[in-house]
Amino acid sequence: MTILQIETATTVCSVALAKDGHVLGFRQIDARNIHAEIITLFIDELITSAAIRYSDIDAIAVSSGPGSYTGLRIGVSTAKGLCFALEKPLIAVETLGAMAQGMIDEGNIDTNTLLCPMIDARRMEVYTALFDSAGNVIKNTTAEIINEQSFYETLQNNQVLFFGDGAEKCREVLSKNPNAQFVTGFVNSATYLTQKASEKFANRDFEDVAYFEPYYLKDFLVTNRKV
Repeated sequence: MTILQIETATTVCSVALAKDGHVLGFRQIDARNIHAEIITLFIDELITSAAIRYSDIDAIAVSSGPGSYTGLRIGVSTAKGLCFALEKPLIAVETLGAMAQGMIDEGNIDTNTLLCPMIDARRMEVYTALFDSAGNVIKNTTAEIINEQSFYETLQNNQVLFFGDGAEKCREVLSKNPNAQFVTGFVNSATYLTQKASEKFANRDFEDVAYFEPYYLKDFLVTNRKV
């Protein structure tokens, strides 16, 4: 079971190759507006370094959102193109769930701690959800404008770990509660898709390649470019 995994929901462009639930290699860079020019190069580098052929890939997994409209379009379009060309199945992994799994994989999480991944959605708004220490969903994905009352009831009885590229801007507002903890330096990675992608492959939980669309959560807004 060899799965090519693509993560482009944020400023990070990340690609990983996993076999039987173990990461063989990955490439990633955290830079804005670079996804389109680098993603296929990363994929080709991974295939070459693993000494396999494209036809040896069993499925393509992609981070499905929420996140950057442009980033998601590029990642999903690339994944769908490969699926069509190689006649391979498409696996979608929800972005915030993958982030929570990545945090669980990176360290020992106390069983009483809740995980709150956050993706920047401009100004004081974030895409977020809540998970327990085993990765089970406690609160479904929403777009929230963060203020001093955000997560008030949750923080009264639980320690909450906030992380992701939307968390830092919320620190000043939320850190007044001692139960609010923040992780710095957390970077989205295609490696975090591995467990959920493997589970979905085993269960043959595949998407319709022709009709699958990313989970944008919010409508795309067109703005005038400043000169």
